[in-house]
Amino acid sequence: MNDGSDPLAAALFAEVFMADQLARNVVSRALPKGMEISHFSVLNHLAHIGEERTPAQLAATFHVTRGAMTNTLSKLVWAGHIHIRPDWDDARRKFVAISPAGRQARDAALAAFMPVIADIVRDIGPEKIRATLPVLRELRARLEDS
Repeated sequence: MNDGSDPLAAALFAEVFMADQLARNVVSRALPKGMEISHFSVLNHLAHIGEERTPAQLAATFHVTRGAMTNTLSKLVWAGHIHIRPDWDDARRKFVAISPAGRQARDAALAAFMPVIADIVRDIGPEKIRATLPVLRELRARLEDS
């Protein structure tokens, strides 16, 4: 009887899930007090793209509901890490940008956990990491299409 289980697929996802959990733990411990991974993720994205985004665009990027993104954004506004402004052409829409304080908080968070990540990469070996990245990117792309 074929129950649809695939040992290779099961092993892959078990490793991906465990690596995700452990990476989140490392990052969470290093984040500044009061900052959550979701907050850092939004700040990091905004810093990386260097452009404003609407809350709906951010929700789509992170595959969360608009309500969840609104909650995250309200906490980031309260902390002074982002600015939200109205769209001057369409009053129903808003734009989100990272603030100077948000950029500093993001940079401080990166400085806190990147040494740990860099040590892991060095221990595994950069050549192995480079070889793994295309597979992980393809996996992510396939999951996004599902």
